[in-house]
Amino acid sequence: MPGGVPDPLIAAKHGHIGRPVSRIDGPLKAKGAARFAAEFRLDGMVYAALSYSTIAKGRIADINIAAAQAAPGVVLVMTHCNAPRLNPPPKFLSQNKAAGGDDLPVMQDERIHWNGQPVALVLAETQEEADHAISLIEVAYAAEPAATSLSEAIGKGTETGSFMGEPLHNEIGNADKAFADAAFTVDSVYRSPRHNHNAMEPHAATIVWEGDRLIIHDATQAVAHTAWSMAQIFDLDETDVHVTSPYVGGGFGGKTLWQHQILAAAAARLSGRPVRIALSREGVYRIIGGRSETEQRVALGSDRYGKLTALIHSGITPKSPNSALPEPFIVPTRSAYAVDNMTLDVQVCTLDMMANTFMRAPGEAVGTFALESAMDELAEKLGIDPIELRARNEPDKDPVGGVPFSSRNIVEAYRSGAERFGWDMRNAAPGSRREGEWLIGMGCATATYPYYRMPGAAARITLSDNGRATVDFAAHEMGMGTSTVQTQVTADRLGLPLDKVTVRYGDSTLPGVILAGGSQQTAAIGMAVMSAYNGLVGELLKLAGNDSPLAGLKPDEVVGINGGLAHRNKPERFENYASILTRANRHELVADGTPPMPFELQHWSMHSYGAMFCEIRVNAITGEPRVSRFLGSFDCGKILNPKTAASQFRGGIIMGIGLALTEETQFDERNGRIVNPSLADYHIPVHLDVPEIEIMWTDIPDPHTPMGAHGVGEIGITGTGAAIANAVYNATGKRVRDLPITLDKLFR
Repeated sequence: MPGGVPDPLIAAKHGHIGRPVSRIDGPLKAKGAARFAAEFRLDGMVYAALSYSTIAKGRIADINIAAAQAAPGVVLVMTHCNAPRLNPPPKFLSQNKAAGGDDLPVMQDERIHWNGQPVALVLAETQEEADHAISLIEVAYAAEPAATSLSEAIGKGTETGSFMGEPLHNEIGNADKAFADAAFTVDSVYRSPRHNHNAMEPHAATIVWEGDRLIIHDATQAVAHTAWSMAQIFDLDETDVHVTSPYVGGGFGGKTLWQHQILAAAAARLSGRPVRIALSREGVYRIIGGRSETEQRVALGSDRYGKLTALIHSGITPKSPNSALPEPFIVPTRSAYAVDNMTLDVQVCTLDMMANTFMRAPGEAVGTFALESAMDELAEKLGIDPIELRARNEPDKDPVGGVPFSSRNIVEAYRSGAERFGWDMRNAAPGSRREGEWLIGMGCATATYPYYRMPGAAARITLSDNGRATVDFAAHEMGMGTSTVQTQVTADRLGLPLDKVTVRYGDSTLPGVILAGGSQQTAAIGMAVMSAYNGLVGELLKLAGNDSPLAGLKPDEVVGINGGLAHRNKPERFENYASILTRANRHELVADGTPPMPFELQHWSMHSYGAMFCEIRVNAITGEPRVSRFLGSFDCGKILNPKTAASQFRGGIIMGIGLALTEETQFDERNGRIVNPSLADYHIPVHLDVPEIEIMWTDIPDPHTPMGAHGVGEIGITGTGAAIANAVYNATGKRVRDLPITLDKLFR
C-alpha cells in the first residue's frame, strides 16, 4: 500500500493462501441443497409472467385483459392502469448505491420506450396458468417513429461518451501528424456485434411483503445496492428492505436491478401474496441489457524497427437514452503500449432499444479485439514476430496517466507462455500449414483489465471462545469461489484451520456495500477483512492483560497462528484465543472493519495481464473454424486459490471463444426487436466447441494490493477474440475484422 508495507499474507509460504482448495459450496450444489432465487418456497406464493411490447416507441392505445382475468388460476393482472405508484429506479452509477439498469418509470404510464418493454404482469396459482393467461392479453399500440437504425442515428449526431464519470477521450501529442510521418502504418476498421447475457441461471426473484417490510430473495450481484434502490422506488427506509442472494448462477454484469424485480414487488404488494418471478430465456433478452455493438478504427504508425510513433483508437457505439454507459472500448488501449502520440475517442449515438449494460470486461473484451488485431497486422508489415513487436513497445510507465505500474510482468508471461505453447513452431506465412482438409494457424494477443477496489466495503469478524470465527460481509458468490477464497484469507489472518472459519455473505443486512463487478470483489473484501482483523487483534491484546505472554505487544508485533496470537519474531510468546477470552470472561469478541479508501489507485497504474495463445483449424472446403488449442499465460499478482482461479480464467476464455466465433444478437432495425432470443438461435460455445484450455501464471505478488492479488474474473475474455482472429489469418490468409468469425466471412 502507498506509504505502508506489503500485506503480510504476500510473504506467507505455508498457509491456506495459494493452495488449490475446492469450493466449500460445492457439496451443497451437488446435493441440490443450495437454494437459488427461484427455489425459495413461501406459503401462499403465486407465480408471475410478463407480456412484452412489440413496438420500439409509442404508447399503449388500448389493452384488453378481460380474458386473462377470467383464465384459470389467475390472481391478478397488473398494467399501467392499476400498478402502484412508484418512483423511477436510480440508474446505476448515478449514486453510490444505485443499481437500476435504467431510470425509466416502471409501468407507470402508457409510454413505450423499447421493443420488449413489459406492458402487463399476470399472477397465478401456477407458472403454467400465468404463462397461459399472458397469451390472452391483447394490446393495441399507437406507434411513433423510433431510432432503431445505427446509420441513421449516427447521421443525427454523436457525442463523446463517458465511463465512471470520465470522458472517453484522451489526446497525447499529435497522433495524426505522427501517423502521416510514420515509416509503417496500419489503418483498419473493426466491428463487433451486440451481445446478450446468457447466464446459466436466468434472472429470478422470490418476493414477499411483511407489513411495510420488503423481503427479496434475488439473483443479484449487488445486494446492498438493490436494497437501497428498491427503498427509493417504494418510498421505504433502506432498513425496511432485506435482500438475500445466497447463490447466483452466473452474473457477468447483468444481474443488478431490472424491471422484473420491481414489477414483482409491486404485484406482491397489490395482491397481498408472495410472488416468484423467473424470467424465461426470451424474457432475459427482452428486459436485461447486454453489450452494444461497436465500430472501431485503429491506426498504428511505427518506425522501421517497430517502435510505435502513433496510435489512434476511435469509433462509435450506440446506447439507449436511459442506460448507464456506452461500451468503453478504448480503456485497454490507454495503458497498453509506449507511444508518444495517441488519440483515443468513443463517440456515442442514441437508439430506442433495451438499455445496454455491463457485460464481462465491458470495453476490454471488444477493445482488445481491435487493438490486438491491428498489432498483428503491423507485425506482418514489419516482418517482426508479433510477440517481439509487443515487447519492443512495452511501456515503463502508464502512457496516459504518467504514473508507474504497480506490477507489470506481461513480457515474462509472453516468454513463458510462448515456450509452453510451442510458438517457435509457428510459420509466419499465412496458409502454409495444412493437414488434409484443415488449414492450421497460430495467433496471440495481449489481455489487460484494470485493477479496481471500490469504496464501501466492510467486514465483521466474530471470534468465539470455542476457537471458531465467523466473518460477515454483504458480498456475492456467483460461482467464482468468493466464499472459499475469503475463508482461506480469514483463516490465514487468524491462524485457524479452514473448518474453524465460517463465511456469511449474500445478504443486505451484513456489513458493507460490495459490488460483484469489475473483478474487484476479492480485493475489496480482503481489505475489509484485514481491517476487521487489525481491530480484533487490538481488542485481544487489551483483553490479554499484563499476565499474558503477549503483554506489552502492539498489534503490528503479533501474528495469528495456531489458533492464537504470537510475537512475530518470538513464537514462544503465544496465547490462544480461547485462553484470552476465557480469562476475560468473554464468550466472543466482535470487530468491525472498514478499509481505507483505495488510494493505491492514485499512485500506481494497476492491471491484470494475460498473454493469449490460440491454435485454430479452418476447414478449407466448408470454412468451419475450430479452436484446437488455447493457452492463457497470466500475470495477475499472487494467485490466492489456483483451482478457483484456473476455473475463472477458463470461463473467461470460453466466453471469448463465443465472442470470436459464434455470438451475435440479431437486432431488426425495422422495428427494434431482438429476433434470436433463445439459445437455439443465439449461439454460445458448447462442449464440442471448446478444446483443452491450458492455464499458467507468473504468481508474482503486487506489493501494493491486498494479499498481492489482482482480479481474475474478467481478464480471460480480453485478448481472446484477437488471438483467435490472428490465428485465423495465419491459417487462411483471410483477415476478418467483423465479429463473429463465421464461415461465410472466411470464404465469401
